[in-house]
Amino acid sequence: MAKSRREHSIDQLTIKGFDDDLGSAVHSSAEREAISSNQAALKLLRRGASLSDTPRRTGTVDSSFDHPIGHWTPSEAEEMDAAPEDFEIIDEAARQ
Repeated sequence: MAKSRREHSIDQLTIKGFDDDLGSAVHSSAEREAISSNQAALKLLRRGASLSDTPRRTGTVDSSFDHPIGHWTPSEAEEMDAAPEDFEIIDEAARQ
């Protein structure tokens, strides 16, 4: 009897034997794309297996906005925090 697709599923895998070049490639890809090393490794594995770079949805929260999180300078964060303040000002003349 053939195994179902789910029986071949791997949710977690430990890979041993990363040489310096491969580790550097994963790290460089992660930095360049502002993604985690895990995400970079998955993208490289999918590319090497001739699969789409876009993984199937697994019901997890989408990570498409992960790139700006944690990458703002303190001044950029202050600027973002202050931006909504302009919308809190009521122009009384315009209300009449």
